[in-house]
Amino acid sequence: MRILHTMLRVANLDKSIAFYTNVLGMKELRRKEYPEGKFTLAFVGYGDEADHTVIELTYNWGVDHYEMGTAFGHIAIGVPDVYDACEKMKQMGGKIIRDAGPMNAGTTIIAFLEDPDGYQIELIGRE
Repeated sequence: MRILHTMLRVANLDKSIAFYTNVLGMKELRRKEYPEGKFTLAFVGYGDEADHTVIELTYNWGVDHYEMGTAFGHIAIGVPDVYDACEKMKQMGGKIIRDAGPMNAGTTIIAFLEDPDGYQIELIGRE
């Protein structure tokens, strides 16, 4: 068994795909419209779905806002250098909400940014 994907509901599919591909460096793997259901699914990730966990972006036609709720935390992405990744992501229009630095009560370097819908992405330094 393995995790296949995580689904996020998005208010603007093109804006979200631009964030995940341009800012986070993922690739759009596939997209399909479901006219009878009035929704579109787009899958983004760092590798083929056969071998990698990906993110499913679900756009429900006509819905332009979602309530975040309090249960969801964040998506974590490992990067070689958090400081460098933050700088590059800022240059690409990424919204950094916690600058790179040691985590609270630890030494691991982390940072947080936010996608266009307000979902938090944690960057974790990988040595």
